[in-house]
Amino acid sequence: MSDHTIHPSAPAVVPRWEWRTFGDALDALDALDDLDALAPLRTTAPVESDETYVLSMYGDASVKVRGGVLDVKVLQRLSGAGLQLWVPTMKAPFPLDAAAVAGAFAALGVPPPETRRTDLSLEQLLQELVAPRDDLRLVEIHKRRRRTLVDDCMVELTEIRAEGVTSRTVAVESPDPGLVSRTIGRLGLDGRPNVCVARGLKSMLGWGPRRFAVLDVGTNSVKFALGRRDDGGTPRIETETAVVTRLGEGLVAAGGLTAASMGRTVDAIEDLVDDARRGGPLDIVAVGTAGLRQASNRDEFLAAVHGRCGVTVEVISGRDEARLAYMAAVSTLPLTGDRLLVFDSGGGSSQFTFGSADRIEEQFSVDVGAVRFAERFGLADAVPRETVDAALDAIAAELAELADRPRPDMVIAIGGTSTNLAAIRHGLDRYDPDVVHGTVVDVDEVDRQIEAFRTRSTERRREIAGLQPARAEVILAGACVVRTILRLTGQDAVTVSDRGLRHGVIAERFGTPRPR
Repeated sequence: MSDHTIHPSAPAVVPRWEWRTFGDALDALDALDDLDALAPLRTTAPVESDETYVLSMYGDASVKVRGGVLDVKVLQRLSGAGLQLWVPTMKAPFPLDAAAVAGAFAALGVPPPETRRTDLSLEQLLQELVAPRDDLRLVEIHKRRRRTLVDDCMVELTEIRAEGVTSRTVAVESPDPGLVSRTIGRLGLDGRPNVCVARGLKSMLGWGPRRFAVLDVGTNSVKFALGRRDDGGTPRIETETAVVTRLGEGLVAAGGLTAASMGRTVDAIEDLVDDARRGGPLDIVAVGTAGLRQASNRDEFLAAVHGRCGVTVEVISGRDEARLAYMAAVSTLPLTGDRLLVFDSGGGSSQFTFGSADRIEEQFSVDVGAVRFAERFGLADAVPRETVDAALDAIAAELAELADRPRPDMVIAIGGTSTNLAAIRHGLDRYDPDVVHGTVVDVDEVDRQIEAFRTRSTERRREIAGLQPARAEVILAGACVVRTILRLTGQDAVTVSDRGLRHGVIAERFGTPRPR
């Protein structure tokens, strides 16, 4: 999906890695004006321009008209650090030929109009071919830009006005991706999302597809949520599913993702996305977690997903993962006490967030996950009790940060391990999120399940009612992680939340979702 025809008008340029974020007059972008590194911007005369952008329901390509030239850029590559490599595919003066029109529409992800004209004017393109379409939108904008170099890295601060709305944006660009990442850190902008101009304009104007999808690309599974915004703009989740792809299989030994695990995961993402897109325009957000944070070859995987599916996977930090999961968990459960702990034990790591109903006080991530310990101790099959005890001791050693803390009033668990423990407790033949959500699993039940798992082979575990068959290889290790967390926090039970990372992403990107 990332292949685009290069029009003869496209300039020969050195590709530059780009990062951009948007903000309003009240957020951290104001502080940039006071940084010594950006002092030259205070004396640099701004460059002002009027431009016309064409926005699409089907993608975020940069298609704009400035100075009588149709300028098209498409996203070519992604980096694991969240940077984007944009390349120009067209810089065509008017009048346009049919090839230029077809190229621009292809970049926008929509079928080209039926025209063979070779002398299309700007007005004809915009008013006759673009304006009548519901899936495209013309936006007249005014830019006021100031640029400087920070250690040979271009930094641009821009004020954008569009249809009565004003926003500020900062962009960092260089052919050297490492320099871009270092400059982002120097500017104090680490952790902010990379938002291209087209996506930023859609957000400013509140325009885009009503349907949305969120993919949580984890170490063991891909979780998927599909929904739509109602007339008031509130998102409503319609469908959720999870596919176990074992992306992190072999990661501990090799330090990188295997070709087989990447192939399985890309295939699953492609199937999920293609099926969802059959329903019409779709706003997709995909996030990657511990397996991708740890993999030395994650860029290869990100490029494969983008090339096959046209989906950008954002590899988020452990801190952001914990924050988003906490947001999802505490907003949908009856809470007990003021001191809360929410943990998400995944395939490659576990995230811990301490706080209360309305604030986060502390959060951290530890590389303790079910896939890693299943491989390390051979827990995918039946094992003697001594092996389980050794695994529990090793997990406790790596989770030592949990010890010697004030006892939480309530512990909430999210993620596939915990929801499977709850489903097994209920003996569910068919997973029911509403039954699982809010289930209390006590220590005795966790111990009972650990014993049941350790005495069964992988195949026999798949016969257990409530266990997702594809989790049979990692469920014992996952249960050991949960049991250790309960011991270290002095708890005799955990409350399971079916709402996880993907629900936090929906809340942050699309608004707080309504219950199903």
